[in-house]
Amino acid sequence: MLAFLLNRLFHALLVVFVVSVLAFILGDVVGDPVASILGLDATPADRLALRTRLHLDEPAVLRYLYYVQNLLHGDLGVSYAAQRPVSALLAERIPATVELAAVALTLSLAIGVPLGVYAAVKRRQMLANALMTLSVLGVSLPTFVVGILLIFCFSLRLGWLPSFGRGEVVTIGFWTTGFLTASGLKSLIMPALSLAIGQIALVARLSRAEMLNVLKSDYIRFARARGLKNRAVYFSHALRNTLIPIITVSGIQLGYLVAFAVVVEQVFQWPGMGLLFLQALGQTDLPVISAFLMVAALFFVGINLVVDLLYAVADPRLRIKTLSARS
Repeated sequence: MLAFLLNRLFHALLVVFVVSVLAFILGDVVGDPVASILGLDATPADRLALRTRLHLDEPAVLRYLYYVQNLLHGDLGVSYAAQRPVSALLAERIPATVELAAVALTLSLAIGVPLGVYAAVKRRQMLANALMTLSVLGVSLPTFVVGILLIFCFSLRLGWLPSFGRGEVVTIGFWTTGFLTASGLKSLIMPALSLAIGQIALVARLSRAEMLNVLKSDYIRFARARGLKNRAVYFSHALRNTLIPIITVSGIQLGYLVAFAVVVEQVFQWPGMGLLFLQALGQTDLPVISAFLMVAALFFVGINLVVDLLYAVADPRLRIKTLSARS
């Protein structure tokens, strides 16, 4: 288990290193930080002093080492546009994005898994085939189209839900949440559903495929031969083994939802990291762009590492294969 953990940790650190190099190159070669911070009216002396303070007059390798050192101390730089520490800006936006992604993932599992299991168990019925046809549509529809349709139906036509913003939020320590207010919950419904519909379809199709594969296994035939009822076979035996790949994919999808909720946040003006990233792109705010890349990479790597470990605990054969490959 220790060798498996070290192997996964090495790959995670390698990914973070590559992303940090890309983020450094992006901030180093695109634009002039001195001009962005001081403006065009700054004196040559002020420009020289700032270049020295930012280590811009030193070799690229040393500048990268300074960059990594700052990252390790939580210093992500100062936003050119807001003139505030990037870490403070991200701390304000991360709760909104994490809550949006968490609700979307919960909806995808709570709806997608039962639909997939039903479509596998009742695969010859018309309703099951119709659900799988709709799942293709759900995977194919762009997220922004889903969001616009939801706004048109539930906001413009029916007037049930707000079309933008996060609603009223409550601050608990460093975290802000809309779960504890009525307006916060109403504001969350459409963005979360827009982000979740494609994932619901994906989870449903994966659940159906895995369930059909498991139902062909020998131990399922033995369970039926022992006289177990279909309910026990489906839910006590087949579903348990079906959930292992679903957990893996769901963990990866959580990283995807956190990092790529950009479109949904733009459509609904949801004040998360994605909206901050788009605003930074429009203003060429390189420290914010670089910080977003690093935070997104850390989300992906951290979640994938946890999923790998959970997968190894659930399926010991994975650890055996890893150890065999290393030996």
